[in-house]
Amino acid sequence: MSAATTRDRAPRTPRATRTPAPDRLCAEAVDLAREAAEEAAAPGVVGEHSGVVAEGDRVVTHYFECKEPGYRGWRWAVTVTRASRAKNVTLDETVLLPGTDALLAPEWVPWSERLRPGDLGPGDLLPTEQDDPRLEPGYTGEDAPPPNSAVSSDLADHLDAEDAEITDRATRGAIAAVADEIGMGRARVLSRYGLRIAADRWDESFGPRTPMAQAAPATCQSCAFLIPLAGSLRQSFGLCANELSPADGRVVSLAYGCGGHSEAAVMPTPPRPAEPVLDSTAVDPFPLRPPADSGSVTDPDAASEDLGHS
Repeated sequence: MSAATTRDRAPRTPRATRTPAPDRLCAEAVDLAREAAEEAAAPGVVGEHSGVVAEGDRVVTHYFECKEPGYRGWRWAVTVTRASRAKNVTLDETVLLPGTDALLAPEWVPWSERLRPGDLGPGDLLPTEQDDPRLEPGYTGEDAPPPNSAVSSDLADHLDAEDAEITDRATRGAIAAVADEIGMGRARVLSRYGLRIAADRWDESFGPRTPMAQAAPATCQSCAFLIPLAGSLRQSFGLCANELSPADGRVVSLAYGCGGHSEAAVMPTPPRPAEPVLDSTAVDPFPLRPPADSGSVTDPDAASEDLGHS
């Protein structure tokens, strides 16, 4: 094996990145950097000098502590530089930068993602995007003639071309006017995606998996207080009209239920009292004389009857 092959197979150590040493004149320009930081900041806000970092050849950044209330962990960064073979140091930029333990604001979130149910108040406007996936056009004007239509293919192509030209020139207000004229009234309606996410949201709040529904005696499908919805949602949801129910005025799943079901509690019949052991309400007959055939007494004699004694 040759020496060249041995050198080729030997592992190569990565070359370390050379960190430039801070330029001496730029590193000594602490007073210049402090004056620049104090000029950019309010009086008494710039603190002690906390370090020097070489950004490149003859480019140095000086860091000063920030004493501004509310800016814990922030530092004033002043970058200075000098030209090649020049002895005078000049100012490059001054900026306030966060440190490793700086107090930072939370990450910005668009308003459309920050909104929560109940945030919309009186007078607030919530614009809906034109390409909102929850909505779809209520009227498109793309009704094609049926296959057995009497319209010829040439005339159909001519009508399609005219419809395309009219559609290109039509504005949203014109389409809304046409929709209102034919009784549709709404330029956009809920799409399948909009219906699905609404159904998932309602099913989570008032669905069969809630603790109330698990303890209910029956489902809302058999409740008289349920008002069915219209459209495709009628098969799964309705409106609760029981004022004593926790879902009053809410859209509920047909599999939901609560203790306010119309057939949940039937008034029980009053219990029948047991027969009394001693009847104190009736009169017991007692004969004044025992029966003659009972054998307990003898026939009275004539002398006793004459005296009036028995």
